[in-house]
Amino acid sequence: MKQIRTRFAPSPTGFLHVGGLRTALYNYLFAKKNGGKFLLRIEDTDQNRIVEGAVENLISTLNWSGVDYDEGPYKEGDYGPYIQSQRLEIYKKHARQLVESGNAYQCFCTHERLEQVRAKQIEMHLPPSYDRLCRSLNPEQVIEKLNNNTPHVIRMKIPLIGETIFEDVVRGKVSIANKILDDQVIIKTDGFPTYHLAVVVDDHFMEISHVIRGEEWLPSTPKHILLYNFFGWEVPLFAHLPLLLNPDKSKLSKRQGDVAVEDFRAKGFLKESIINFIALLGWHPSDDREIFSFDELINEFTLERIGKSGAIFNIEKLQWLNQQHIRKLSAEEIFILLRNEFDKEGWLKYPEDYILKVINLMKERVLVLTDFVNLCKYFYEEPNSFTEESILKNWKDDTVNTIKSFVAELEKITDFTSVKIEESLKLFAVNIQVKPGIIINPLRLLISGTNVGPSVFHMAELLGKTKVLARINFGIQKLSSK
Repeated sequence: MKQIRTRFAPSPTGFLHVGGLRTALYNYLFAKKNGGKFLLRIEDTDQNRIVEGAVENLISTLNWSGVDYDEGPYKEGDYGPYIQSQRLEIYKKHARQLVESGNAYQCFCTHERLEQVRAKQIEMHLPPSYDRLCRSLNPEQVIEKLNNNTPHVIRMKIPLIGETIFEDVVRGKVSIANKILDDQVIIKTDGFPTYHLAVVVDDHFMEISHVIRGEEWLPSTPKHILLYNFFGWEVPLFAHLPLLLNPDKSKLSKRQGDVAVEDFRAKGFLKESIINFIALLGWHPSDDREIFSFDELINEFTLERIGKSGAIFNIEKLQWLNQQHIRKLSAEEIFILLRNEFDKEGWLKYPEDYILKVINLMKERVLVLTDFVNLCKYFYEEPNSFTEESILKNWKDDTVNTIKSFVAELEKITDFTSVKIEESLKLFAVNIQVKPGIIINPLRLLISGTNVGPSVFHMAELLGKTKVLARINFGIQKLSSK
């Protein structure tokens, strides 16, 4: 059987979109599931859109996510080069072949003329397309214009009758009437190919067996199949992935918020949860499982389980998955991931054992890795202020006397453990006939400076008796002066 070969072919126009990572992931999973190869190809023929450093960023993000390619830039195989701007002579050669075989032609129309044609078609409520003026030029006219160095493009000569039919793994049988297809430009005036020629030539010579790409390329597929037929090449199998949508069903875009993989990485999302989440955007497993490791995704993945409908990008679902994957990590693994962040905060001066205890205490409560920094400052720094909201919620007129009385009970505890602290607080609450929360909530505020967090008893044990009493006394003075 022919080896499975898939590819991810992004343009170097900026950061890697989560939709791009999904495309790469599905290609990767399918290749690995079937013992095949996964390629990275950089499609940089549109020189005006190139962003400096984008290729390096793409590769770095793919490496970070674990979607490692077998062949591509810096991993040269037998089918390179894998950057399209380094393959221009290949495209020009095949464009000439199409012209010589009568399947393409030179078009000398100016930009101004094309705009006039387009405006008139719009005025007549017709779909904008090239009017094929240069398709009818005779050989002498073409030679004359070429001899005069008249700027030109090369266009496909689309059949005017019949239809192009192909089988899409996701969408089934697709049929498009040729008459509605435009005579697509395949070589621009600058000598660079358009996507349509380059992708077909590259996929053929790189022996790509399955083209797995976004739904936005579905309308272009008939043109690509015609090119395969013009050259007499075998057509790969196509699978067009559903769109990624916002909760309001609009297309996921930068205007609605974060869409770059780097955005989510910076916010503390694990690569495991991002991969898990993206895998489920359009694909479903054979059972009701939602949490997958990378190896489990490889074992389970099939193209046949990709749906046609747009997939909703639900940030709450991503946060939940991230929480589940964080809980599966040990405190030591989390410490390694956050070591640089802890260093920036100046927290590595604390014993590693103490930091690991903080991580274990908070692990069930965080959503993202950055929570281990943003929500845990009071374990490393003295709280010196309190928000008005937390004061109004937890500090009443009689609170100060209640807490002062409880401090006397805390001072009596010799074995300052969470169990003993809890026992003391509950007994004190019974004696003064109040609910434990009347004491717990202001106690948390004084110790941590916040009104949320882990068990106040475990928090107090970890901080230690001396520090807890000092913070309570400082807080009482601060709040009593308000």
